[in-house]
Amino acid sequence: MRARTQQGPRSSTRQQGGRRRRTVSAAAAMAIGVMTVAALTPPASSASAAVATARPDAVQQALNTLVRDDGMPAALASVKGRDGRTRMYTAGVGDLATGSKVPRGGQVRIGSNTKAFTAVVVLQLVGEGKIALDADIDTYLPGLVRGKGIDGRRITVRQLLQHTSGLPEYGLHIDDDELRHWYFEPRELLDIALRYKADAAPGEKWGYSNTNYLLAGLIVQKITGRPLAEEIDRRIIKRVGLRHTYFPTPGDKTIREPHPQGYHRNPADGPLRDFTEIDPSAGWAAGQLISTDSDLNRFFGALLAGRLLPAAQLAEMRTTVPVGDSGMRYGLGLTSRTLSCGGVYWGHGGDIPGYETRGGVTEDGRAVNVTVTSIPTDEAAVQHVKDAVDRALCG
Repeated sequence: MRARTQQGPRSSTRQQGGRRRRTVSAAAAMAIGVMTVAALTPPASSASAAVATARPDAVQQALNTLVRDDGMPAALASVKGRDGRTRMYTAGVGDLATGSKVPRGGQVRIGSNTKAFTAVVVLQLVGEGKIALDADIDTYLPGLVRGKGIDGRRITVRQLLQHTSGLPEYGLHIDDDELRHWYFEPRELLDIALRYKADAAPGEKWGYSNTNYLLAGLIVQKITGRPLAEEIDRRIIKRVGLRHTYFPTPGDKTIREPHPQGYHRNPADGPLRDFTEIDPSAGWAAGQLISTDSDLNRFFGALLAGRLLPAAQLAEMRTTVPVGDSGMRYGLGLTSRTLSCGGVYWGHGGDIPGYETRGGVTEDGRAVNVTVTSIPTDEAAVQHVKDAVDRALCG
């Protein structure tokens, strides 16, 4: 459920609240980018192979590399080019058990791209005068956020959206089986986070934590009196016509439309497991949405074009801070990265066991989103996903 900035911690075990918590788990991958390598390199799909024999373009070559060299079961992409045309790409196989083709434009779990949707709803409420970015959390959730070095009276809404609150990460303390099968209420996820001390003082430094967006979602519900899923659907999905995007209902472990299977490995040298069906509740406001590459392009394109936010709130969203020495900058639920051909692209990205999505849009309307069906851990594979996005936007 995150935009990757660095490799997360490796493995440890701990006992907490009667449950055995393993930091290298599916939830940890979802939360902090602990990646796993797929050892099995499936053959390219017949469609991809046909394209490959006919001098594949740079995007197809990049996807083929992810499958052939990096062990991704499948790779998908949707690219809107300088000419305004949208091109769809696939490589690999959609199901390792059956060898079925990768569905073009298939649905996937989009992980932390969900944060951009949550941030848009918060900023819409800011534009409506119902939330103030520099108000503290206690203004909206009085007395809720207290812990070791943690005080909701000292943390602002802006710091939640920007990941500068210093709040600890809840996802590190949810193991694989819990992630797949357990239904978590948002308040239960917050309780998990608040058992641990603050990572930093509010405003001291940037530090990625899904707990920030958990609280942003709770604020949305408190202000609107409606479920977060309904607000995202009403204010964004229906507004810009995202026909293949939805917030799964409680207990819905499936992906509704044609989709490639998603795979996860834990530990890194363990067997590759099908992780397509999981209970998505551990992601909630930070990572629960299901969508397609094309719908993500449409969403980020509409956002940058000013169709979802007033100019003042879009400017706030695009006001960024550096993310270490990664070259990425983080705004309010929106990231920017430089392109090899000059300029930047705006998006977010997301990891959730089974799927990784990367991409964004440029000021002149180019757009790309790339999905792989296992979260890469090898640095070469990590770079190859970034390269695929760069090639598509610079081609």
